[in-house]
Amino acid sequence: MSWLPLSFGAPMVLWGLLALPVIWWLLRLTPPRPQAEIFPPLKILARVLKKEETPHQSPWWLTLLRLLMAALVVLALADPVFNPREKLPASGPALALVIDNGWAAAPDWDKRVATADRLIADAGGNGDPVILAFTAERPNADIGPFDAQAARDRLRAAAPRPVPVDRPAVYARVAAVLRELPGASVAVLSDGLSAPGDEQAFQGLLGHDPASLLWGAPDRLGMVGLTAAANEVDGFTLTAIRASGDAGPRQVTSGAFDDKGRRIADAAIIFRPGETTATGRMTVPFELRNDFAAVAIDGEPQAGAVRVLDDSSKRRRVGLLSQAEADQAQPLLSPLYYIRRALQPFADLIEPTSADLADAIPQLLEQKPAMIVMADVGTIPAAARVQLVDWVKGGGTLVRFAGSRLAAAENDEELLPVRLRLGERSLGGALSWTTPQPVAEFPPTGPFADLSAPSEVTVSRQILAEPTPDIVERTWASLADGTPLVTGDRREKGTIVLFHVTPEATWSNLPISGSFVDMLRRVVQLSRNQGSVTAASGEAAVSLPPFRMIAADGRLVPPTSDAKPLLAGPAPARVTIENPPGLYGSEEGVVAHNLLGPGAAFVPIVRPQVPAPVTELRYAFDESRDMKGPLMAAALLLMVLDTLAVLWMGGILTRRPKRAARTGASAAATLLAACLALGGVDHAHADDSKPNDIASIDAVSVTRLAYVLTGDPSVDSTSRAGLAGLTRFLIEKTALEPGDPAGVDISRDELAFYPLLYWPIDPDAAMPSEATIARIDAYMQQGGTVLFDTRDQFASGLDGSASPATQRLRDILGNLNVPPLEPVPQDHVLTKSFFILPEFPGRFNGSPLWVEASFNASNTENRPVRTGDGVSPIMITANDFAGAWAIDENGDPLLPTVPADPMQRIYALRAGVNIMMYMLTGNYKSDQVHVPVLLERLGQ
Repeated sequence: MSWLPLSFGAPMVLWGLLALPVIWWLLRLTPPRPQAEIFPPLKILARVLKKEETPHQSPWWLTLLRLLMAALVVLALADPVFNPREKLPASGPALALVIDNGWAAAPDWDKRVATADRLIADAGGNGDPVILAFTAERPNADIGPFDAQAARDRLRAAAPRPVPVDRPAVYARVAAVLRELPGASVAVLSDGLSAPGDEQAFQGLLGHDPASLLWGAPDRLGMVGLTAAANEVDGFTLTAIRASGDAGPRQVTSGAFDDKGRRIADAAIIFRPGETTATGRMTVPFELRNDFAAVAIDGEPQAGAVRVLDDSSKRRRVGLLSQAEADQAQPLLSPLYYIRRALQPFADLIEPTSADLADAIPQLLEQKPAMIVMADVGTIPAAARVQLVDWVKGGGTLVRFAGSRLAAAENDEELLPVRLRLGERSLGGALSWTTPQPVAEFPPTGPFADLSAPSEVTVSRQILAEPTPDIVERTWASLADGTPLVTGDRREKGTIVLFHVTPEATWSNLPISGSFVDMLRRVVQLSRNQGSVTAASGEAAVSLPPFRMIAADGRLVPPTSDAKPLLAGPAPARVTIENPPGLYGSEEGVVAHNLLGPGAAFVPIVRPQVPAPVTELRYAFDESRDMKGPLMAAALLLMVLDTLAVLWMGGILTRRPKRAARTGASAAATLLAACLALGGVDHAHADDSKPNDIASIDAVSVTRLAYVLTGDPSVDSTSRAGLAGLTRFLIEKTALEPGDPAGVDISRDELAFYPLLYWPIDPDAAMPSEATIARIDAYMQQGGTVLFDTRDQFASGLDGSASPATQRLRDILGNLNVPPLEPVPQDHVLTKSFFILPEFPGRFNGSPLWVEASFNASNTENRPVRTGDGVSPIMITANDFAGAWAIDENGDPLLPTVPADPMQRIYALRAGVNIMMYMLTGNYKSDQVHVPVLLERLGQ
């Protein structure tokens, strides 16, 4: 039953509102209010005789209050729901719920979960099983069928992942389950983006004639993603995309962040009407651009709007050096012309102002370049050579090109990767039997492994390398006849690379090919340890461990357990659950693995056409509210108000202050009389008794643990620290909150205030007097318990003689009325009063805890503890309880246990808890054995 925006789950209960007139009639009468009158009583009798007494009518406001309370109760029992939702039209024997939880689902994931929760609730109300599958999970994830509660638990545990969806594989698994449940309803909650294989996936999922299709998709695809980030000559360029359905103009802001998460640059990206691709530029200095670690779009909480950067996105300063003078009339013949054209798009080029190598090389090194390119440079001056060698060993990359000067120079092993033959080799000349050689395939282990060999490039002249055992390892590119074209070798932290041809198109056509640009760019990448993360051995790493991952909401987080190492290869790896987007490698070098590639596009998903009824869902939170609770709370509030009104009308509330005043006056008079009575007492006697009275009040106001003062400061301080530790443990583990421990002089202090008296036996202390022994005996007879601790577990002689502490204890006990003793039996109340304890260790372990023997106790079957055992007035141990309990001001143990077992201290504290519970509660544990018998008798 629904009256917008309110509906009722049990509308028949609303007929109870018809009873309101009857309730109103019953509430009209109320007892007459008692009326206070002033003497004389004859006046009261006169008014009574003159006026006939009739029941007083209930006030209208009280009647209205009670009618409203009854109406609220009736409405609450009718299960009202504010802003009710319509039940989703799912039918059939089951519900197949398929949810996209890829990166695109992150922004509205909560709404998607709320929508799915309503679907599961409706299926559970019908008693239908639920097949629940997510399209960005592992292939072996369980998809059901589940009952409604299990499906809801799995839904709440699910989360979006920063990876693309895999609809074909997941839909195929769901279709296999639906074959056993024909006629089931299918609900698809998509992220709104199409993916490869969607058409075949929907055909497999919906090809079994479902009873109905529930289709959910975002109202609008407003997401923006980053597909490329380039560090160019004059700025950092970003490329962003949006969905084709978002046709209006739009502007977003992107930010660049360093490796510590600090924002260091901004850029505006503007989409014009109808455009799906836009670019933005961050015009910041070259040094600042190299600090970029990640770029992200503001206000886009999804992984596609974040792009991490590795060293391949950083620009490096490259120095150019040549001994040949530039020919202004023939620029194409300049040795540096093609090098400049190849490096300028991705590097900052610097050149010296002097042509003299002795000055030019130091000028370049002062500007701290990452790489220096030498075009046909022969012999290097000695002073500049030393600086250049140190720069290479420190991590610089030196790239040299061949030419007539280098061919005529002597071999410099520190500045050449291989030893060269003097002179040059000519191929295809008039006096040569050979022909120009093409370039062979690049070696799979070299830095050019993922590049295609240029089939159009031929070499007619080159400088040959001397054959050595390691020439193959140092060859990065070779000709078809096996002679090296490019060689390279490490020099400590740096690298030396040699092109065995000239940088201009005289010895080969390599400089005018596209491969020349790719090869130089790869060398630049190697110059700053990017493009190839090396393993500890110095060889190229075949797999890179995950370092920092991009979460589904765009945050950089540590790697999860699902992330696996990224296999390095010539082709970019796919983003999967095992390889989510992020940075792979280590702090020495990382590789960026981003979600969106340069050719990515946001294409809206197309709803499949099926003959079954289709219902479109809208992702939204459930706005319906159950009003039963608030209505019942309002009724209870009105009931409280009604009660207060009745009390006020009965005069109870109005008479209470007078009675309280009279009570206060009486108390004041009593206090004044007591003060007057004490006025005649001798002042000296009153002053002497006042401290004792205060001490007695303090002693009985809170339970305290007490210990006997022996006169030895070390023993007394250990006893106090031990009882303080036990007090703290009692407060933490039980409902008992004892006060600070009290030291007791047993010869004069009152002992009745303390349920337990801990007495450490000190053989050097004086023997108690007969009066003191009598006080102890009376204390034990009146219900107190003394815990004697000789602390001499390991002090007995080799001949079995008693230790001094034990002998002193025998002397003390010889004057006391000590009952027969026995070690605590296994079924004693002490073993179960709070913790279950088979033994009672202290700082030492091994001595039994002696208590009063209960030889006449008897056990019946199925009773957990011994019956008839009273509270023992005496306990004896040699395990040094206080030493195990003792703590310092910081709560740390003072003394080690013997043996050094941390659990022994815990067991000692538990033993103290059991002793205190036993002392305070007696044998209540043993009384519990009578409960079944009592309950059985009551039942009869």
